[in-house]
Amino acid sequence: MVDFVFRCAYCGKTFTPSQVTYTCPEDGHNLDVLLDYETLRRNLHPAHIWNAGEPSLWRYLLLLPVTDPGGQGTPLRRVGWTPLEEAPRLREVLDQPFLWLKDESPNPTASFKDRASAVVLAQAREMGARVVVTASTGNAGAALAGLAAALGQRAVILAPRSAPRPKVAQLLLYGAQVVLVDGTYDDAYDLSIQAAQAWGWYCRNTGYNPFTTEGKKTAAFEIWEQLLRRVRTSRPWTVFVPVGDGNIISGLYKGFWDLHQLGWLERLPRLFGVQAEGSAAVARAFHAGREDVEPVRAHTLADSIAVDLPRDGFRALRAVRETGGTYITVSDDDILDAMRLLGRFGWFVEPAAAAALAGLRQARARNLIAPEDPVVLLLTGSGLKDPEAALRASPPAPVIEPRLEALERVLAR
Repeated sequence: MVDFVFRCAYCGKTFTPSQVTYTCPEDGHNLDVLLDYETLRRNLHPAHIWNAGEPSLWRYLLLLPVTDPGGQGTPLRRVGWTPLEEAPRLREVLDQPFLWLKDESPNPTASFKDRASAVVLAQAREMGARVVVTASTGNAGAALAGLAAALGQRAVILAPRSAPRPKVAQLLLYGAQVVLVDGTYDDAYDLSIQAAQAWGWYCRNTGYNPFTTEGKKTAAFEIWEQLLRRVRTSRPWTVFVPVGDGNIISGLYKGFWDLHQLGWLERLPRLFGVQAEGSAAVARAFHAGREDVEPVRAHTLADSIAVDLPRDGFRALRAVRETGGTYITVSDDDILDAMRLLGRFGWFVEPAAAAALAGLRQARARNLIAPEDPVVLLLTGSGLKDPEAALRASPPAPVIEPRLEALERVLAR
């Protein structure tokens, strides 16, 4: 395991791992993990990564602040190393010839959140944690439940009562103890922290546990390894990222920043955060020039990015500002249109994932992105996560009598 310290993203004070577990004791802000970059630069070469045989995020173990959690022969060893695809027909339709899709649906529980849960569980195993708890609208909880089941780790998931039923079913099938909270995601979030403090559980919460960011940064490592080091361009790279609580975009920034500190990446890609209009707390703060993020009353069909108070908002603002990016808001109709368009070319995604494409289309309309700019869309989760939203995005299928003439009439339309 590489040596590291924690540094508060807000006040800049540093702490050893023995001094703190979750957030800065001085101001309560999120902690960044600072690796021993000097030693890594001296002893590590990119070829050590490129020649790694394991097709998962564990290929980056030398750049993670955890030890190998084991779990060979289980879904834990299949997290990450997701495909980065060219989508040639979609490129033509969008007039974006240098477009790639980072598809996270092949992860074991079909979403990006597996990355964070895998690394958090590695840390929990190292600590000897009896129970791991998290609050979730579905994806983070499923990731924890599924991977905890693979390791035989007890998991407790607190989900808002409004969480999509298919996502709750996934939690239950993995054997986690699931409790629905008659309130918002933020209510469940606060309750999970109280439970962890009262009963000594290890809390996985996004924007609270610093190891979640370390798991999510592995997607940036993969984008670099699969694409950035191979494709040379004079134009700046741009990555479109769906944003809810802000932890995914913070994780991507951290991964690219780590690579820059090692001297393996010359320039950080621009990060464009995409939020639903009905859940745009971070976007509002960004465009108002603020560092603090004020809560909103979230209402959007994209439940994975529906957050009243983004718990990693400060770092989500930093990620965009320090890479020369911006924030874009999109309507639910924009998201449904993007779901339909992606479906036409073979990608079945949940609403939050489709927000990335909706953001690109709006960026093009506002001339924030040129046709010749190289672009990566982060597709964060499978459409199977939210079939009700998929039904809203798709037209009803006609019903006919079992006769050839009836079929012919329908096809002629």
